[in-house]
Amino acid sequence: MPADVLPRPSRSASATPGGVPRRRTSVLALSEARWAGAALALFLLALPLELAGAPAWAWGPLYALAYAAGGWEPALSGLRELREKVLDVDLLMIVAALGAASIGQVMDGALLIVIFATSGALEALATARTQDAVRGLLDLAPATASRVTAGDEEENVATEDLVVGDVIRIRPGERVGADGRVLAGASDVDQATITGEPLPAPKEPGDEVFAGTLNGTGTLKVAVERDASESVIARIVAMTEEASRTKAPTQLFIEKVEQRYSLGMVAATLAVFLVPLAFGDDLTGSLLRAMTFMIVASPCAVVLATMPPLLSAMANAGRHGVLVKSAVVMERLGQADTVALDKTGTLTEGAPRIAAVRSLPGAGLTDDALLALAAAAEHPSEHPLAHAVVSAARERGLPLLPASEFISAPGTGVTATVGCHRIAVGSPTRLLHDTGSPAASRAAAEAVALEETGCTAVLVLRDGLPVGVLGIADRIRRDAAATVTSLARLTGGSPMLLTGDNPRSAARLAVEAGITDVRAGLLPQDKAAVVRERERAGHRVLVLGDGVNDAPALAAAHVGIAMGRAGSDLALETADAVIIRDELAAVPTVVALSRATRRLVVQNLVLAGSFIFVLVAWDLFAHLPLPLGVLGHEGSTVIVGLNGLRLLRETAWSRAAGQGRAGAPAVVGPASATG
Repeated sequence: MPADVLPRPSRSASATPGGVPRRRTSVLALSEARWAGAALALFLLALPLELAGAPAWAWGPLYALAYAAGGWEPALSGLRELREKVLDVDLLMIVAALGAASIGQVMDGALLIVIFATSGALEALATARTQDAVRGLLDLAPATASRVTAGDEEENVATEDLVVGDVIRIRPGERVGADGRVLAGASDVDQATITGEPLPAPKEPGDEVFAGTLNGTGTLKVAVERDASESVIARIVAMTEEASRTKAPTQLFIEKVEQRYSLGMVAATLAVFLVPLAFGDDLTGSLLRAMTFMIVASPCAVVLATMPPLLSAMANAGRHGVLVKSAVVMERLGQADTVALDKTGTLTEGAPRIAAVRSLPGAGLTDDALLALAAAAEHPSEHPLAHAVVSAARERGLPLLPASEFISAPGTGVTATVGCHRIAVGSPTRLLHDTGSPAASRAAAEAVALEETGCTAVLVLRDGLPVGVLGIADRIRRDAAATVTSLARLTGGSPMLLTGDNPRSAARLAVEAGITDVRAGLLPQDKAAVVRERERAGHRVLVLGDGVNDAPALAAAHVGIAMGRAGSDLALETADAVIIRDELAAVPTVVALSRATRRLVVQNLVLAGSFIFVLVAWDLFAHLPLPLGVLGHEGSTVIVGLNGLRLLRETAWSRAAGQGRAGAPAVVGPASATG
């Protein structure tokens, strides 16, 4: 059947309630639909004339034009395939229609052409709409941007002409033109289409913004950090186009079978024609039976049983922030029986946060006062741990006193004057010089206790004396425990934790996430070795990671999934699927969707095979009228195609997520977060 899986250039755009443009292919933009419409119109003009007894010259040319309008594209496609020594089903349908016309069944042949062309148009429309659902992100990026010149002037340029280092200005209500980092200004940016955050994210100097996100009421000056071709949206589109060019193993198997089946069907058709003829049947009856047999035995519905469900599932997953790179991956996701997860940035948020604040007895400070002192001293620092301290103080609403005489010592910490005190914040082993004093002993003991829980200990000194210790750790994602539970139900075993972090930190996180199999202190090659070992043992491993050190394991796995929001470029390129919105709960849901897709493919194959069996048996052992055979064959093709498109519906994703809550695959729910 004719189908073009690549996007069509002619689009009509509409907007979703949230203001996000949505691509929607117009029916008339498809050549298959236009020719099918023309064939149908010509058929409907010729049919009443024939039934009314008009002379053949009145309706014959109309039927001929219907044959040409509905049949030229599949005929040309079939001849091209035949030149490559491939027998295409399209060509068999055209031969059957012409055969019917040659024995006087002109109307029956025209009906076959019309139904066949209409079926092809429906398939082409379904494929185009499937692509629309994923590639609608293209419309999010604006066509132009305001580039700021060296003299602080502005020039309007095409977004594809922006290069790394350019500075652009985004005014209130405009869409961001490129991935970059805020240099000046403050605003709230709605980036739900990229990250899935339900509320606008506050942006200030230093924050990252993404192309296609919607600016709020402020004005931002942004430094471009990625070329247009490397933006998040561009990577999504590139992966989608790659997906449209790939086929799942089941589809390839069916295509191989189709060639042998088609050759066998031609031989069987000749036998159906010649054998009755040899036993005295008339030529017209034998030819009509043979043409009917060729039509009903054609494997169109079988061929359509695989790709529409897979493409529909991919489109649905894409709408929910899971970019599946190919139909091969869509199949493989449901085959995984072992899961290996990275720690930092995957099960955790990937950003250090304050987990504990411990003021020392005798220091005369509350926990909040200790945190405020440390944050004031750390405020000028660019170190990630300093950001964690300052963020914690701001979250608690603590006032930050101005700091002066700031000094940063790499590997040691920072020192600054806050108020009338000299405050030092940094590594306990570097800052504790007089370990024999009672305060130093208490501080050292507190630091050891925090480190045993998997935290990084940070010592705070006031005028050279220890006054408290801060514990900093990477916080587990809120949906990590629920995701681990769901994946365990899916695969029948506990997922593995593969991390290069220290064993104490890994063990702490594993307890919170509900993981029992922990492999810590691994180098990248060690992670890949663990995956290969499981693969050699007969398991199909799903690896979930985000960093450069995860890329070897992602490549070695049966299927690899990368966290897209903070994932490295190498991990995103190596992985088979990307969680664009960084929602861990989407992983078991897409696995459940893959399994539902596999079940639907099997259902389609049974349905298509049943139709073929019944129609062939009817034609061989009784008399199957040609029009009824055409309706049965093309009807089964349409039914199978529409059945596959059920996976495009929102309920398909919701059902996959809900199965986990019922105790089957996939679950969506919060997990406890540690502070």
